[in-house]
Amino acid sequence: MSQEENNIPRDEKTKRDAPDHKHLERQLSEYVAKKYASKARQAAPEFCPLPGMDGEDEDGVWSRINFDMRPEELVGYLDQYIVRQDEAKAVLATKICTHFNRAKYLSKHASDDPADGVGLIKNNVLLIGPTGVGKTYMVKLIAAKLGVPFVKGDATKFSETGYVGGDVEDLIRDLVHEAGEDLELAQYGIVYVDEIDKIAASSNLIGPDVSRTGVQRALLKPMEETEVDLKVAHDPISQIQAIESYRKTGKREKRSVNTRHILFVMSGAFSDLPEVIKRRLNKKELGFGAKVADPQADAALFHETTPQDLVEYGFENEFVGRLPVSVLLEELSAEDLHQILRNPNNPVIISKKRDFAAYGIDLRLEDEALKALAVQAAGMKTGARALVTVVEKALLPFERVLPSSDIRHLLVTPELVADPKAELERVTNGEEAEADLERFELAGRSERMELLKMIAKREALYADSLAAELTPARMDLIADEYYRAGMSLGAAFDRVIERLRQVREFEVAFFDRYGIKIKFNEAAEVAILAGAAAEGCGVQIYCQRLSQVLEPGLRLVKDRTGRTDFLLPEDAVFDTDRYLHMLFEEHYNQTLGEPRQS
Repeated sequence: MSQEENNIPRDEKTKRDAPDHKHLERQLSEYVAKKYASKARQAAPEFCPLPGMDGEDEDGVWSRINFDMRPEELVGYLDQYIVRQDEAKAVLATKICTHFNRAKYLSKHASDDPADGVGLIKNNVLLIGPTGVGKTYMVKLIAAKLGVPFVKGDATKFSETGYVGGDVEDLIRDLVHEAGEDLELAQYGIVYVDEIDKIAASSNLIGPDVSRTGVQRALLKPMEETEVDLKVAHDPISQIQAIESYRKTGKREKRSVNTRHILFVMSGAFSDLPEVIKRRLNKKELGFGAKVADPQADAALFHETTPQDLVEYGFENEFVGRLPVSVLLEELSAEDLHQILRNPNNPVIISKKRDFAAYGIDLRLEDEALKALAVQAAGMKTGARALVTVVEKALLPFERVLPSSDIRHLLVTPELVADPKAELERVTNGEEAEADLERFELAGRSERMELLKMIAKREALYADSLAAELTPARMDLIADEYYRAGMSLGAAFDRVIERLRQVREFEVAFFDRYGIKIKFNEAAEVAILAGAAAEGCGVQIYCQRLSQVLEPGLRLVKDRTGRTDFLLPEDAVFDTDRYLHMLFEEHYNQTLGEPRQS
């Protein structure tokens, strides 16, 4: 160290050696990005838009969310995915639709009265039912259909604010993250808290119960209405975002979310609740005359549940009061599980088909095999979750061996379900007979028939967007898309409807550009979609190629005949030259007064 440096005062030297604030910010951002990965949503320039440049549409959040849905529509949507649980679907769909439509109504009819909305009772929902009956799945489907952000939390992982453990307000912050940092959208999200029965008060605990009643108390304000501050000491991401915002604007911006319109859905198995109900109904039997507990009788007792039973179970009065709607979900039988497997929207079978399709193997399942799998799953007493276990157990040996073989199709039979190893040995030894191929084809036809029935049932859900009758030809298009892309039936429906809309747009654009009005008939529409799928291109690209051939010929017909309106058949798509030749032949025959020859 030089003599000159020794003469520099210590404080001045420290300031000189310290990096500037920009360097510190860059290092801090890099550290957080590495440590928190996808959670680290950095405050980039687009995160802090300039005034007047937020790009928000005129209707705000309402144009981005399906808040106009009616309860019957939502029930019909759920019926395509959820087996049984009719009462639960009806209640949940009704209260959720009412909640969001009321939120929209209040926002459009805002009052200057500061007391307006005070005491508003939210339709927070309590779901009661055993594991694997579709509680989480149902709420996720609804959130996806409405287009609202959704987060799920486990009640057992939280503790009362100020103690070690997760903070329930972290759920709201996660909701903002799921909404892409869109605070307005986050204020209309759904928070789902599972295992809520595990935070019922314990009768034998001494001292503060921070993980049970403490969590109940912490949930009270968010479940009703409160402001949740997004900048908290234990969240470095929010701290960095605040720093970046201050550096760009020079103002301290308080970022918070109001929970007034955030819907809370709680769920739990409540396995000990029947005992509480029995005591209230004086049905508790004692002594040698007591009967052995009957699971079916206990399940029936759930229908007798009252708010006071939940209080007796271990919940605070205030907590129960913030859950005005309770829904009971019933245990699934083997027949219910069989219907789940038969459903084309069933994610278990769709996932396995995709797994084998990734190796170029066509997987089909006989209905008797589905019944056998359902019986095995019912014996596990874990509801629909067991379906994944039994399907994997039956197909895992084939998934390991067949990709390395020349076998490109697999039929799941009752024999395969009963003894996968023996069936694998038979298949890999080339012992398949002509009867096996017939069974494979029959299974495919049966599966497609069930799919077409399901497509027909969905017509009412898509009546507005179809803009035409759901004919057998259009149903086949949807079925083909379902099998070709390996997607859910709903996604296949949406994709075909979107492609038909693109055909309509092409017709309009053709008239605007060339002054010639064209209309494809149903067979021609099917031909366009089938041709685009065969070539692996989009409908718009396929139509552009078609116009390059079709336009000169139709223009010539227009110039020669004066005709400007054409209903285009299938030949206009697949054999354009033949179709144009037919038009000229028809014109000259009419001109000469001769009947047209076939």
